[in-house]
Amino acid sequence: MKYKSWSRTFVIAAVVFFFAFPLTAQEGRTEITKWQYGKSGAVSLTYDDGSINQFRVAVPLMDNLGFPATFFIITGQIPGSQYHGTFIGRPTKAIIEETASVPTSKENFFERASAIAFLGYEGTATYHTQAGETYDEGKDFAKAYRIIDDAYAKVRAGAFKPAVAHEASANQENRITWDELGTLARRGYEFASHTVTHPRVAALDDANLAYELEKSRQEILDHLGFKHTFSVECPYGTEDPRGVAYALERYQVARNHMPDPFVDDLDRASATDPALSTKEYVRWQRGPLTKTSMELIKSWVDTVAAHDNIWLVLVSHGVDGIGWESKTHQEIKEYLQYMKSKEDRLWIATFQDVTKYMRERAHGDVRSYRDGDALSVVLRDNLTEASYDLPLTLKTYVPHGWHTVEVRQGARTTRAQVTLDQGQGYVLYQAVPNAEVVRLFPNPSPKP
Repeated sequence: MKYKSWSRTFVIAAVVFFFAFPLTAQEGRTEITKWQYGKSGAVSLTYDDGSINQFRVAVPLMDNLGFPATFFIITGQIPGSQYHGTFIGRPTKAIIEETASVPTSKENFFERASAIAFLGYEGTATYHTQAGETYDEGKDFAKAYRIIDDAYAKVRAGAFKPAVAHEASANQENRITWDELGTLARRGYEFASHTVTHPRVAALDDANLAYELEKSRQEILDHLGFKHTFSVECPYGTEDPRGVAYALERYQVARNHMPDPFVDDLDRASATDPALSTKEYVRWQRGPLTKTSMELIKSWVDTVAAHDNIWLVLVSHGVDGIGWESKTHQEIKEYLQYMKSKEDRLWIATFQDVTKYMRERAHGDVRSYRDGDALSVVLRDNLTEASYDLPLTLKTYVPHGWHTVEVRQGARTTRAQVTLDQGQGYVLYQAVPNAEVVRLFPNPSPKP
């Protein structure tokens, strides 16, 4: 990440104000709350693959409760997309001919595994998936090579039927459109990359790995805008170091792995109890599968609500029989309503918003000083990437006698009610980093 320094002039001015108008030990003390709105934990609802019932069934359930969500979409499957599955590299005919005399090895595996799905035959893509899964597990590379050799031997023997091009309009009633996604995006849902074709990225060569990540990002940028180019999920939850590194060069965050040193990153397969972590934050991924009990899902929510540093990332797929490991709408409704019952402690937010909040807070600094009858608060962070624009929640302790507070930052004015904490009052409010100084006035405030 890139960083920038504070303005020297500003720092000097702030120090002068601070010592000219000293505060008591508590009055004016300001902190960035661990979670947005002072909540105890965070939950992100995420959905993979973009199957139609996620939108036709799950979205109305979330709408009814006011919950946002993040959808990791396979862009090449959406009608109207410009970029589809293809092979970037040598002519496939040359590759097929070469396999007759040169066995698959670490020197040619990535190229052959990338090309196998795009030879023009039905069924060859399955071999990419199988070989990629084996390679991704990292235990038996020789087996992955044998899978690819078997596939090409069958191609040379004419065992596969030629692929038939399907009409672009076929089965469109079971696909979401870019126009529909745009409508949902304007309502607060996040859309993120799940690549162009949902490949096994561990088995792709550099050119085809870049194509899958970059063209999916470009498609989302063209249809939905820059905001939705923040997040990515490389398919199958891979943690392949090369694939994840490629993803993080092109997106701000990958659900596969979060390298931030202040985050304990626990994936779906992890059996580690997040409550045992001593890090500032824990990103805890769980997947509600078909057989996952409601009691277990609710226990995940309870765990987040009982601690102050856990971010629960729910990874869902199928809904009402469409998609992998499907859950029914009744089940989804039940656990969403359970989250709603805990909303006083839980911040339900998109995947990118929680990421932004944690990073802005980790890289942020807040200062307070007396400014006449007001308190002035300066909020800065050293993140220069334009994506980081999320307001942070500040907690400022105010002088005795303040009951309500007027909060001004630039042209924005809000009011906050004072809450007592062991006799000392404080207010919670939203502020934008690296913007105007925030000024707090007792309400009614003095005339400007």
